[in-house]
Amino acid sequence: MYYKYWGLQKPAFDNVPDPSMYVDCHASMENAIAETIFAIEEGDECIAVVVGDVGLGKTLSIRMIIDLLNQENYKIALITNPGISFIQILQEIIGQLINKQCEEKRKVKLLEMFNRLLFSTFNEGKKILIFIDEANAISPINLESLRLLTNMQGDKKNLFTIVLVGQIEFAKRLEHPKRANLFQRVGTYSRIDKLGSADVVRKYVETRLLLAGTAEKIFTDDAFDKLWEHSDYGVPRLINKLSKLCLKAGETNNFTTISGEIVDQIGSRFHKLTGPAIQKRRSRKRVREEVPSSLLKETDEQEVMEVFGSEDGESDGKEYIEEAIHSPNDPAEKREQGKELKSGQDAGDKEHSIGPERLCREPEQEEACNDAEMHIGNISIRIQFPELFLKQSLSFSTEHRQKMAGGLAAETLKNNPQLITSHFADPVPIWQEIRDFVLNRINHGSNVSSFPDQVIGV
Repeated sequence: MYYKYWGLQKPAFDNVPDPSMYVDCHASMENAIAETIFAIEEGDECIAVVVGDVGLGKTLSIRMIIDLLNQENYKIALITNPGISFIQILQEIIGQLINKQCEEKRKVKLLEMFNRLLFSTFNEGKKILIFIDEANAISPINLESLRLLTNMQGDKKNLFTIVLVGQIEFAKRLEHPKRANLFQRVGTYSRIDKLGSADVVRKYVETRLLLAGTAEKIFTDDAFDKLWEHSDYGVPRLINKLSKLCLKAGETNNFTTISGEIVDQIGSRFHKLTGPAIQKRRSRKRVREEVPSSLLKETDEQEVMEVFGSEDGESDGKEYIEEAIHSPNDPAEKREQGKELKSGQDAGDKEHSIGPERLCREPEQEEACNDAEMHIGNISIRIQFPELFLKQSLSFSTEHRQKMAGGLAAETLKNNPQLITSHFADPVPIWQEIRDFVLNRINHGSNVSSFPDQVIGV
C-alpha cells in the first residue's frame, strides 16, 4: 500500500469522519463543537445549528461532539439523509432510539410514540439528542414539522435537543423572515470556515501524518503554500485529497519527499478538469433576469429561488427546472427547436434537454396535446401533456422520466404564478406535488384523459 512506503501505519488523508484523526488547529470547528456541547449540556437549548461550505468538516464535527459527550446521559439518533418524508424521519429517529426498526406509518401514532419516548427517557435521567446532517436537504414542510416537534418539551426543562448541520444555503433559509419562529428557537448558531493560512495547513498535514504513524518530514516547506492554494485556500477535504494523491505519486516515482512542484502538478490537474470548458450551466444572473417579473414583485426573492435555484448554482429542482425557465417564448425559436428534434437526431442525445415545449413545437402539433386538471389548495390548474412528450417518455429510464416530470412541473409552476404568490403556498412542495402528479401520468401511459382529476392539499 502507498502509505506503507512512507512509513505510515494507516492512511493519513482518507476523507472519512474519523475522530481519531482530528487535528485541533481548525479554530472555527473547535468553536462550533464547544458551542454545540454547551447547548446540549448546560444551555438546555432545543435547537443548535452548525453551518459551513462543503468539505470543511461538518460531519466530523458531529462525530466529535458525540464522542465528547457522556454517552450514559443521552439517547442519540443521527439522521444522515433528511431528504425524505417527515414520517420516514420520525421512523428513523424512533428506530434508532429504541434500537429496532419502527414499522408504524401513521404520523399521529409516530408522534405519540416519540412523546412517550421523551418522558420515559427523562424518567431514566437521560436526554434525547437528534443530530441531522445535510440539513440543507430538508424540505420546507419538514423543516416546519421539526419546528413544531420542538413544542414537545417539559415545562421546566427541554426533553431533547436537535442539532441541525448543513451548508450555507441552509443558513440562508433559516435567516429568512418567514422562518423567524424557527430561527428564534436556535440556541447556538455556529459557522465552520476554511483553514486560515498555509501555516495552519502545515500543522494540519504534519499532525495527521504523526497520527498515522510517522514523525518524518515528508512535505517540504514550499509544499504547504501550494496545498493551501490548490485546496481553494484551506478546504480540509481538498487538502486530504491532494495530500493522498501526492503520497501515491511519491510512491510511484520513488520520491523521498513531496515538494511544492509535485503538489502544483497534482493540483493543476483538477483545475483543468473543472475549468470553464465544461461549465454548461447558465449563469445565475440569467436565471434572475428571466424569472417572471410578477413573481419578483409579489413574492420574496428567496422563495422564488427555492424553486428556480439557489445562490450557489444548485437547484432544488435540478438543472431541468432551469431548462423550463429558459425555454424560448419566441414562436419562431420554438418552431426551429422543434425541427431540430425531428431532423433525425436520436432522442437519447437530447436526454438532458427534452422539455414539454420542445416536444410540441410545430403549429400542426399544437392540438396534439392532452391536458389534465389538478387542484392545489383552492386553485385549479390545467397541465398540458404533449402526446410526443408522453410517447418519448415510454422509452426512457425511470430516472429520466423523473427529470421530464420535473421539467414539466417547473414549466407549469412558471405559467401559474398565482400558486407561489398565494398566502398559503410554499413553492418547493408545490413543485414536488405537480412533479409527482405528472410522473404518475407518465408512468401510466399516454391516455391522460382517462385518469380522474386529482386534488392536492398543501
